[in-house]
Amino acid sequence: MNGLDQDSLRYVYLVLIIVVGVFAVVGLWAWLKGRRVAGEHVFLASRWTRGNRLFPSQVIISPSSVTLVQPRWIGKQEESIHLAHVASIKINTHVLFSDVLIETSGGQDPVVCHGHTKGDAVAMKQLIENFQSQYYRAQAGTAAPAPKPGA
Repeated sequence: MNGLDQDSLRYVYLVLIIVVGVFAVVGLWAWLKGRRVAGEHVFLASRWTRGNRLFPSQVIISPSSVTLVQPRWIGKQEESIHLAHVASIKINTHVLFSDVLIETSGGQDPVVCHGHTKGDAVAMKQLIENFQSQYYRAQAGTAAPAPKPGA
């Protein structure tokens, strides 16, 4: 007999179908975990950069906080900083992509976001600075009034 018999050929096809099915499920899982989070100011890192191949990091900027979301195989890791505790924002630009380092006033390690486009990195910095300005203006407006002289 030349080649594989009928039962061996069915076995090979079955193994091939199972392998393709597993790859499809893993690919679908990675795609679902890497989808953009709902929100107005969400910045998604590129899958072409380190640490973002399967599950790209996302930075969510709101009027009160900055949150870094890093999806995992099961669950996710979130790191959030209140705008009042953002001390500085550094942008390291490379050939195609940029890294954003957000330092806190608490002396902790900076939050590092790899793989954002240069435009997104600048937009994140400007957005954080604008929200901080609004936050501190509102805080100054709600401060207790100074006592009147002679009262």
